[in-house]
Amino acid sequence: MKEYEIATNSHNFDNVKKLIAEQAIYWFSDGSFQGFDSIRKAFENTWKKVMDEAYQIKNLRWIAISEKAAACIYEFYWTGMIDGEKKSGNGRGTNVLVNDHGWKIVHEHLSRICPK
Repeated sequence: MKEYEIATNSHNFDNVKKLIAEQAIYWFSDGSFQGFDSIRKAFENTWKKVMDEAYQIKNLRWIAISEKAAACIYEFYWTGMIDGEKKSGNGRGTNVLVNDHGWKIVHEHLSRICPK
């Protein structure tokens, strides 16, 4: 997951794609995305909207691990510039990974934490 965080912060989807399974399904607050083209578009739209985004994964917990699959939960945080203003946000994430000649993300689910 650290490698994924670093790849995400490169703002280059080709770096991220290496860590994603071909059949991956991503669920974000703004939609569901399946396959490389759809997931690429979601990442690149975020990078266009949030300039200089810095993304962090914290409090990572592996909740299931076997030789072929693993699942984790975590908190995510981001900062960046939107329309010239510094903005930030956070939420919770769940990732499921499969081990098929190396670990790859087969599912990611991110949800924002709503303010109280």
